[in-house]
Amino acid sequence: MQTSISPTFLTNPHIEEAEAILRSCVHCGFCTATCPTYQLLGDELDGPRGRIYLIKQVLEGNEISRRTQSHLDRCLTCRSCETTCPSGVRYGRLAEIGREIVDQHVPRNMLQRFTRKLLRLIVPYPIRFSFLYKTGLLFRPLLPVTIKRKLPLPHLSTATVVETKVRKMLVLQGCVQSVVTPQTNQAATRILQKLEIELIAAPEAGCCGAVSHHLSAQEEGLDFMRRNIDAWWPHVEQGVEAIVVTASGCGSVVKEYADLLKHDTVYAEKAKRVSKLAKDISEILYEENLADITTKKSSLKVAFHSPCTLQHGQKINGVVEQILQNAGFTLTQVEDSHLCCGSAGTYSLLQPKLSQQLLNNKLSALQKNAPDVIATANIGCQMHMASKALLPVKHWLELIDETTI
Repeated sequence: MQTSISPTFLTNPHIEEAEAILRSCVHCGFCTATCPTYQLLGDELDGPRGRIYLIKQVLEGNEISRRTQSHLDRCLTCRSCETTCPSGVRYGRLAEIGREIVDQHVPRNMLQRFTRKLLRLIVPYPIRFSFLYKTGLLFRPLLPVTIKRKLPLPHLSTATVVETKVRKMLVLQGCVQSVVTPQTNQAATRILQKLEIELIAAPEAGCCGAVSHHLSAQEEGLDFMRRNIDAWWPHVEQGVEAIVVTASGCGSVVKEYADLLKHDTVYAEKAKRVSKLAKDISEILYEENLADITTKKSSLKVAFHSPCTLQHGQKINGVVEQILQNAGFTLTQVEDSHLCCGSAGTYSLLQPKLSQQLLNNKLSALQKNAPDVIATANIGCQMHMASKALLPVKHWLELIDETTI
């Protein structure tokens, strides 16, 4: 694709990257076949090819309108198009750059500004989010069913004693997951303990930066990333084997720290090291011998939903499924497994109509072959699906934990 960038944007630090991505697109249209929003709406501008064209128009100096903003807002950034693309177009990154530029030129209405600011002030902070969550639980019996189902009851977690081991790994505690489903990291701790691996939490670390980053608050997102690097760095220098992430959405972002902070003279090299150490928990367990610890063979039928951030973001496909099968679980076939469930971070709150359509389609596919449980690898997907599912929805680590000695 040929481009002619407007002089207006030549000073933008990301313009060279955006132009390179635009030029890599051959406009073949293969991406539209796997785009969830294009499938629902049938509008070329609500598919990757159309959005790429819109961003190209913006960067070439054409009018930047609210219509452009709406089409970009409706993108899930699921990156299914990247998996399909034969040219390797980094659409997700282009969409982030395009949204930030459009948001700078098209002011949002008061309600949109308030909602987005509120999400950024609450979701990334576990203490603030916990207060809101617990307040919601107090009034849960009085709430409408549709809202009540979005407030999952807390899991009765058990205390996990962390024993000192020779092998050590860091763990990202996360924000929402640490409040709503703490059992996920507890399960990871117990499983790794049985493998003689000590899982270490750095209290100063927090949100991976995804919420701010995806809401066009780029510098705020980078500050979260820098804080995490500072919190992890003493452990990195002491030689931890990996930084384990149990939420694939967070893992996808942490693995991109190197790219996102490459222009930061203070953090660039540290970010490279952190990104190299970052591993989804499935990557860790796939390399370990689980035969000696998974002795309680299960007869459960499991419908596994692979989050977009796992299969399209991190390009980890079939790994969790193999681990579950090796542990004795029977996996059911899931149609259109490449499609998003509609959670997509804050998307379910900002685009509820489309999100609910995608959720209904996903649950229909997952529940079609009568599984006993739905498993996934990301807190956002887990909460979103649990709000309507007729079956229990769990993180797949919980299932593995239940089979161990």
